[in-house]
Amino acid sequence: QLQLVESGGGLVQPGGSLRLSCTASGVTSDYWAIAWFRQAPGKEREGVSCISSTGGSIVYIDSVKGRFTITKDNAKNSVDLQMNSLKPEDTADYYCAATSGDRSLYVCYSLEAADFGSWGQGTQVTVSS
Repeated sequence: QLQLVESGGGLVQPGGSLRLSCTASGVTSDYWAIAWFRQAPGKEREGVSCISSTGGSIVYIDSVKGRFTITKDNAKNSVDLQMNSLKPEDTADYYCAATSGDRSLYVCYSLEAADFGSWGQGTQVTVSS
């Protein structure tokens, strides 16, 4: 099973930027997918963005398109989420999640939490003036 370590997050004013990083260890396959989910207080967890190791799948939810950018470093088995023009509604706990093998070729398109077997500990993002 993959182990995930997240970094980044914090407090930022509206319009500001933050960068989240997720590094996976225990990777035994050339094919993996890493996604970012978030959960705000009192709300359901939602998938935010996802990328596959091949780069063939890059997905964003509509509310972050044009503001968030997901990138990968295959040599490091890491994925970053650059978040720009942050809004108060982006405030949430952010989690990276991963899967590997054949499943990684399609999971980004559905962005369902159940498809990801490994999860990070979460990092808090607060957007407030």
